[in-house]
Amino acid sequence: MRIAQVAPLWERVPPPGYGGVELVVGHLTDELVRRGHQVTLFASGDSQTLARLAAICPTALRFDPDGGDLQSYEALQYQQVFDRANEFDLVHFHTGYLALSHAEQFDVPVVHTLYKGLNREKQAVFAQYRHQPFISISDAQQQRFPELNYVRTVHNGIDPENYPFVEEPADDPPYLAFLGRLSPEKGLHHAIEIAKRTGWTLKIAGKVDLVDRTDFETQIAPHIDGRQIQYHGELSHYDKVRFLGYATATLFPVTWEEPFGLVSIESMCTGTPVIAFKRGAVPEVIAHGTTGLICETVGEAIEAIPKAAELNRQYSRDWVLRHFSVASMVEKYEAAYQKVVNQFWMRSALADGEPTLAA
Repeated sequence: MRIAQVAPLWERVPPPGYGGVELVVGHLTDELVRRGHQVTLFASGDSQTLARLAAICPTALRFDPDGGDLQSYEALQYQQVFDRANEFDLVHFHTGYLALSHAEQFDVPVVHTLYKGLNREKQAVFAQYRHQPFISISDAQQQRFPELNYVRTVHNGIDPENYPFVEEPADDPPYLAFLGRLSPEKGLHHAIEIAKRTGWTLKIAGKVDLVDRTDFETQIAPHIDGRQIQYHGELSHYDKVRFLGYATATLFPVTWEEPFGLVSIESMCTGTPVIAFKRGAVPEVIAHGTTGLICETVGEAIEAIPKAAELNRQYSRDWVLRHFSVASMVEKYEAAYQKVVNQFWMRSALADGEPTLAA
């Protein structure tokens, strides 16, 4: 199949540090190439891929020293995809709601993967284009906005070979890990409370977006003392894996309906169980009592720490290998692609008044 993958331009594919969407797009694109598909990736010029790279901007806009205009480059990206659409059997957008109006103009099948939650304003936009095919990254995500034309759920996947198993966590000192974008909905303030009430060392890693800078500086930074509460900045993949792998547990105390939570499967793949709040897709991702503990409150999370420390770390890794590998993810995407293509040409035949097999 000839497939166009349209990635966000803010981060490169795959990202050097934090960037969940771009990591998934990178895995998906490369595995499709390995399976014999002809794939073109529309992304930033510094992206690293086995596919043909259609570079929209020289570098990921987050790192552009000239401060690239995101809206201008996105407009250029959509125009280039449209101009080349007849080269593809399917166009797969990973770019959110801005692609919807452009996709209406395409004469080839398109599909969108939803990665984020939808606020009221975005729901109104998606509702206007709800007939377009969508792939959710969790069943919980579908339940939040069931009106859309969902093809299926495809859980995110990672490559286990990139996450070495750690049999025993660090003990000098033992620590809890928090990894992710440092924004209020990720619940870092809860993680800090858990650490302070228990005396555990908390190691924090992740990026602070401009929109979250004030909250970080006023609500989070005053608690960082470099001893019990440590901030390690945004880590490379190698450092991130060690950071997660040697933790006793990873804290995931989200305060919103998280559509998936890639950090959870990254942590479990290294063997480290996850203590998470019961929001969004958490019950789909974590096997309660086996690969982590799912809690309702900070108090329950505190009680979960010694239980998490006793869990068999191999179970966490095996869980990811069975349910959240790249191979599993791509098999489901291939099936979704075929369904979207078949439905598109069936509708086209009906619109042209051509007989179908069903007739």
